Amino acid sequence: MRVTNSSTYRNYTTSLNSVHLKLNKSMTKISSGAAYEAAADAPLAYYTGKKIDNQYLDTLAKNNLITDIKNRLYQQELGVRDIQSTLSQAKKQVIYAKTATTTGDKDIQTLQEDLIQKARTMVNDLNTQYQDFYVYGGNDVSVSPFALEINDSQMNLTFNHTFPGDDAPTKFEFEYKIDPNGEFQFEMTSVTNSQGTKLTDPDDKEALVKAMSEQGKVDIGYGSINDRATLLDTYTGGMNVLSGLNSDAVRALTGNPPNPSNAFTAIMDGLNESPVALTAKAAISIGDYMTTKDKDLLDDRLGETIDQMAVSEHTISTFYSDLGNKSQQLDQTAKRLDSIEDSLTEQYKDTLGADPYASIMEMFNNQYSYNAALQVGSKLMTTSLFDFVR
Repeated sequence: MRVTNSSTYRNYTTSLNSVHLKLNKSMTKISSGAAYEAAADAPLAYYTGKKIDNQYLDTLAKNNLITDIKNRLYQQELGVRDIQSTLSQAKKQVIYAKTATTTGDKDIQTLQEDLIQKARTMVNDLNTQYQDFYVYGGNDVSVSPFALEINDSQMNLTFNHTFPGDDAPTKFEFEYKIDPNGEFQFEMTSVTNSQGTKLTDPDDKEALVKAMSEQGKVDIGYGSINDRATLLDTYTGGMNVLSGLNSDAVRALTGNPPNPSNAFTAIMDGLNESPVALTAKAAISIGDYMTTKDKDLLDDRLGETIDQMAVSEHTISTFYSDLGNKSQQLDQTAKRLDSIEDSLTEQYKDTLGADPYASIMEMFNNQYSYNAALQVGSKLMTTSLFDFVR
């Protein structure tokens, strides 16, 4: 009799644990929404689900990256728009300066000071930061790209850029002034690399071209990762904005095999027609007039500057449009990725997801079975020592 009871209790305990395990699994199925707990339960569905899961995580990562890139592009758009607006205001001041020379030196000096301040404002726009990096630094996000010194006779512009692998920035120094022929020109006066060594021709030119050729191609679901040319370039260098030459244009001018001289010449020409240079040209011309009182020379220079500013406005507008096109492409890509996320979610549910109604019914069935098993156990456990004495 004792052997029989012991065997009964052991079998009961095993059955009770089995029913309890089924109950736990059904409750887990409801809470997780997964139809299977391990690959052995449904190998084909499990590994199909893993493939869908990897695709979903990749899509989610790209969508999160797009949000960051859109914010950075938005800051770039704001900067370029501000430069364009400041240039338009400067052009109005230059037009007014052609007639203000007859009202006294005080008025013309005020215009000069305003133009100098506008040049500084443009450079400050190119030093815009988003979070903890500079949006016009290109691949270099750690160093303030530009520094400006300007007075009524000349302007010095410094461009800082840290190349990949360098611990310190390479410093490019430019001087904008009137050359012996009476022309306003930018001249690259010095290039100092990260080791503190001054570069000479042609290494200095090659360094500038290299800095402006860098790109930030990234796989965000736009284009093909197998064709780099189809990927979106998410970086915009400040020197590219000033010269009006994006990285693709600089690379095309460099050619293959590379010849940096052609690209360098185009870059310097672009800098001479840049908003900062033209605003400085007007300010320096006014400063020269205040010394020489040569009204005809001033009118010639300001008239030429007004024409050049109109062209520069168009160039900056083109840059602004390019940034807007990139933002639109990002918006379209984000919508497509959202659609892919929804589709993958449905596929995952169809492949590995548990039917919520069936899972609830299964849980209640297992709950009833477990309660019934406990009641059976209570009947078995009523056997006492007196039962063995009979």
